[in-house]
Amino acid sequence: MSESPNAQLYLRQLLGGRDFAQSNPFATQMENYVYLIGDRVAQKAVVIDCAYAPGEIADLALEDGMELVGAVITHYHADHAGGQLADQQISGIVDLLSLHDIPVHVQQNELSWLKERTGIDESAVTTHLDGETLLVGDIPLTLIHTPGHTEGSQCILIDGQLFTGDTLFLNGCGRTDLPGGDPGELYETLTTRLRSIPDTVPIFPGHAYSPLPSASMGQVRRTNPVLLPLDRERWLARFS
Repeated sequence: MSESPNAQLYLRQLLGGRDFAQSNPFATQMENYVYLIGDRVAQKAVVIDCAYAPGEIADLALEDGMELVGAVITHYHADHAGGQLADQQISGIVDLLSLHDIPVHVQQNELSWLKERTGIDESAVTTHLDGETLLVGDIPLTLIHTPGHTEGSQCILIDGQLFTGDTLFLNGCGRTDLPGGDPGELYETLTTRLRSIPDTVPIFPGHAYSPLPSASMGQVRRTNPVLLPLDRERWLARFS
């Protein structure tokens, strides 16, 4: 359980293959983080990027006394939302909805991708524009459109903490050679759209690709090569 200076904020960082889906070798290999976020006083929570074992993840929230009231998807890829990945069929958001009748929140540009890859019914999805706020109890979640890894990727700013999905890792960033990826957009996301995030903000990524589970934006800016100052042409030559 991650600790926050705000005692009202419920925050749990879960690692696939360790905290859930322990018998799934693919989950262990992919090292996905799933997050439970909510309001301890209201006892309400949402799940960010529910995949591999939706029932287990939901049960962990319930064991903590939290009612699951929604799901947030950072992007459509199967290891974050469920669906087919290589020769693996990954359980995800559709399976969660069969257990819990809750809204699913995505960026508007990601809806068509999510429908195509997961088979989710559009009526279950609430779409958002950049900067919109989702309230969980009294905890606001600001949804930031961060295209590049996919067309509708989003980061979520919660109580001064940023959940980045595959947009930004502690060391590196999401690839751009999959459907919906755009290296030019990712460059703009990393250099412009996330420029206003203060150095003190903790970054919680979508994968455990670094020894630490999180780091401050300042530390990430100092050590992550994708955030080192480069003009657009040199960045694209190096990272696209």
